[in-house]
Amino acid sequence: MRALGIILAGGNSNKMRELSNKRAIPAMPVAGGYRCIDFALSNMSNSHIQKVAVLTQYNARSLNEHLSSSKWWDFGRKQGGLYVFTPMITSDNSWWYRGTADAIYQNLNFLKSSHEPYVVIASGDGVYKLDYNKVLEYHIQKRADVTVVCKDVEPGTDISRFGVLKMNEDHRIEEFDEKPMVSTSNTISTGIYVIRRRQLIEMIERCAQEDRHDFVNDVLIRYKNMKRIYGYKLDSYWSNISTVEAYYETNMDFLKPEVRKHFFDDDPGIYSKVDDLPPAKYNPGSQVKNSLVASGCIINGQVENSILFKKVYVGNNCVIKNSIILTEVYLGDNTHIENCIVESRDTVRANSYHCGEDGIKVVVENNARYVI
Repeated sequence: MRALGIILAGGNSNKMRELSNKRAIPAMPVAGGYRCIDFALSNMSNSHIQKVAVLTQYNARSLNEHLSSSKWWDFGRKQGGLYVFTPMITSDNSWWYRGTADAIYQNLNFLKSSHEPYVVIASGDGVYKLDYNKVLEYHIQKRADVTVVCKDVEPGTDISRFGVLKMNEDHRIEEFDEKPMVSTSNTISTGIYVIRRRQLIEMIERCAQEDRHDFVNDVLIRYKNMKRIYGYKLDSYWSNISTVEAYYETNMDFLKPEVRKHFFDDDPGIYSKVDDLPPAKYNPGSQVKNSLVASGCIINGQVENSILFKKVYVGNNCVIKNSIILTEVYLGDNTHIENCIVESRDTVRANSYHCGEDGIKVVVENNARYVI
């Protein structure tokens, strides 16, 4: 094993509005039966990285439950394993993770007690497929100190959510701006880094001494002229779900055949925790067009261009268009839902009307499902 993995999954984002009240963003459901963190974990497993630490913090119950067994991603081996680290109170520390660098610093023993020469750091909110071995080979070939996986985005994309970088002809990073309002470059950082383990320990310890806590600002941007920091271009699908709009768009991308083929048909696959559920049931009179329907659903109404997660019940005469319905939602009869994301385990009363007029509407209803 040449590398170990660290997945940063602690973040909370106000841009996810009500959706982040129940769960951490890496635990957000994606594409029917998956969670966002499954993509990073599957990439680690497929790249034969057998020792992976997930650093969780905010609202982590749902995520910890999902990661309760490592067998789904094939980490349950003699060597390595899946580790989940949450912040701990010790004799000399009583902080939460104050940033990405601080999260690694508080778990520095994990790095010090490992023997792998390299570390792959990935964020838990990216939806992509990548063989980290190719990045590692590129890193060694360039004799880089840090390699950042980056992607060219379409002109007109809102880049204020990302780190934006500029490279020279040799792909060495010369400029790096974290979340600028405007930028002349359209190459963004995907939040995936390869770095030598000892180098990382040294840099993180120096950050902690100087009371700095952020990996991008305090390691990448500060050291970009001292250290050899290179960019590795990712040319396949990559998306990040840190806002409601991005989450909606990413899920809707899975209705495109080429995206589904890339993730689910082409090897290697994406793995997730499996629930024993019956296949979806389509009752007489139901109509479903261009939608993803997960197992355990019962459908009586009309569903179009939508994604239904596990155990969704759609009542009679319901119309669902361009929407995402999260797990275990009960939609009463004659309900109309358009351009919405319905929060999980909600009961939407019969004869309700929800439509996202300007943008995506997040529907959260705390109705009692059974009235006794």
